[in-house]
Amino acid sequence: MKVLVIEDNESVCSMIEMFFSKEGIEGEFVHDGLEGFNRYKGGKWDLIIVDWMLPGMDGVTICRKIREEKSTVPIIMLTAKDSESDQVLGLEMGADDYVTKPFSPLALMARIKAVTRRYQQSATTLDEKGALHTEHFTINKDTREVVLNGNAITNLTPKEFDLLYYFVQHPKQVFSREQLLDRVWGYQFYGDERTVDVHIKRLRKKLGTTNQPFFHTVWGVGYKFDETVEPIEG
Repeated sequence: MKVLVIEDNESVCSMIEMFFSKEGIEGEFVHDGLEGFNRYKGGKWDLIIVDWMLPGMDGVTICRKIREEKSTVPIIMLTAKDSESDQVLGLEMGADDYVTKPFSPLALMARIKAVTRRYQQSATTLDEKGALHTEHFTINKDTREVVLNGNAITNLTPKEFDLLYYFVQHPKQVFSREQLLDRVWGYQFYGDERTVDVHIKRLRKKLGTTNQPFFHTVWGVGYKFDETVEPIEG
C-alpha cells in the first residue's frame, strides 16, 4: 500500500511513519498543502491522509480539488476540529473518514484498513470521462447516461438516477431509508421515508431486474446494492 500523508506536524508524521513501517505500508510525507496536492497529482496512491489546517492549501480544499478531478482515492482527514458542522463539511468535500486529534495510532490504522477494505471490495472503476463502470452498469454523472448490459436506460427521473448512482458508488454497503433521504435528497429534505421505497420499486421495474436483484432489502435496516448475487433461475 502506498499512502500520501499531508501533515505539517512533524511529530505526528514520525508517529504515523513508525506504525507504517510495522504494517509494511509505504508512506510519503509532505508538510505543505500545496506541495502535497502537487505530489498527489504526480503519483498513484492507495490512500491519502490530509490534515485540515495546512500552510499553502488547507485540507478541505485539497479534498475538494481531488474530487473535482473525479478521483476515487480514499481520503482520511486529520483535524483538531471536532464539531459536527466541521465533520459534515469535511465529509461533504470528499473525505471518506474523519479522525480527530489527538488520536491513537492504533485507531488510525484501524480506520485505514476499514477505508481501504471498502474500496478494494468495490468492483466500481472510473474512466477518463468520469463514467462509473461495474460488471453490469456504465453510468456517466455528467451526461446522466445509464447503460445496463449494453442497453441504454433512458426513462429514469433525475432522482432515480441520483439514487442509482449513489448505490453504485457504494456497493454492498447497507443504508437506512433515513440515510438515503439525507445523502441523496439532501439535508433540507423532510419527506416520508416511504419515498425511498417507491423509488427503489420504480428502479427495479425500469431496470428490469426481476431475475437479477441489484437492490436488496435488508430487513429492519434498509437497502444495499450488490450485483455479485447470482441471478434467479426461471
